[in-house]
Amino acid sequence: MTATVPPPGTKGSLRRRLWRLAETVTTPVLPGDYLDLVAPLRAGADLRGRIVAVRPETPDAATVLIQPGRSWRGHLPGQYVRLGVDVDGVRQWRAYSVTSAPGRRSDPISVTVKAIPDGVVSNHLVRRVRPGTIVQLDQARGDFVLPESVPSRVLFLTAGSGITPVAGMLRGGALAGSDVVLIHSAPTPADVVFGAELRDLAARGVIRLVERHTEIDGLLDVAELDALVPDHLERETWACGPLGLLDAVEQHWAARGHADRLHTERFRPTIITAGDGGTVTFTRSSVTVQATGATPLLDAGENAGVLMPSGCRMGICFGCVLPLRQGAVRDLRNGQLTTALPGDGVRVQTCVSAAAGPCELEI
Repeated sequence: MTATVPPPGTKGSLRRRLWRLAETVTTPVLPGDYLDLVAPLRAGADLRGRIVAVRPETPDAATVLIQPGRSWRGHLPGQYVRLGVDVDGVRQWRAYSVTSAPGRRSDPISVTVKAIPDGVVSNHLVRRVRPGTIVQLDQARGDFVLPESVPSRVLFLTAGSGITPVAGMLRGGALAGSDVVLIHSAPTPADVVFGAELRDLAARGVIRLVERHTEIDGLLDVAELDALVPDHLERETWACGPLGLLDAVEQHWAARGHADRLHTERFRPTIITAGDGGTVTFTRSSVTVQATGATPLLDAGENAGVLMPSGCRMGICFGCVLPLRQGAVRDLRNGQLTTALPGDGVRVQTCVSAAAGPCELEI
């Protein structure tokens, strides 16, 4: 019996032809959309994560344990990850510091979220989300990290949820052997996120911990640092917390000529309100147009003379994808909303997305 061996590449070519046929049959829903239902964390899919557990930390804060998909590339202590969370039919994107120590790329990661008044996503993650929920993920990013050569003397200045990136650094192990001082502010002892863990580190001599309980002690005045940590200007310092604290800290270090030793991480309180239609700004082209809630962003751009990338009309999917820098858009296929805060880069398909309020696309 003679076996027929297909020419090299035949199987791959056949697979591609079958996939294109499936795309044609299932349009506008793609075959990958069906695979997402059964294997959302598979290699090659958009990066997602499955929530494994939600662990309370304080009355208004919780640690969310997430199993990332196979495309996750890992993180450095102090970096943050953006989560896309579906809340009442609206996909909201928020950035949270990774609080788990780096491990294997297949290991779960954690983010710790503090619920804020009127915070749609933070309250959802702290009080409502359940294990098994799928969230969208971006790769970790951010430069609020320790240098390769770790300083021998370190100062951390944090308040509220500003402790979260620092927790990642402390858990990462790189500071073993360094002289570490942590000054942390929270309303009461019960409001200190990771309070028990931090106090244990202090009891074992790993760090020197200074807790400031603002309901009793009042807000920290940076002038107090001379007494609390006499050598603070000689220490490499990382500060994270409310804007008022960071403004005061930056002024203090700059006035004394040591701004180069200070590293800060600022929160972004911007709130995106979704609507029906809105102004669409194509940032690189410096073009702004008014678009209805039924007009695909691809058409809105082309009608305004913007050279929009696209392969849609030739049957080539995802050639029209662009970064949404800020604002809200609605998926015309299913009504799902996607939001982005200023400076984000959430990738959206312009052929099936319409403005849901003011939005900016990078093109």
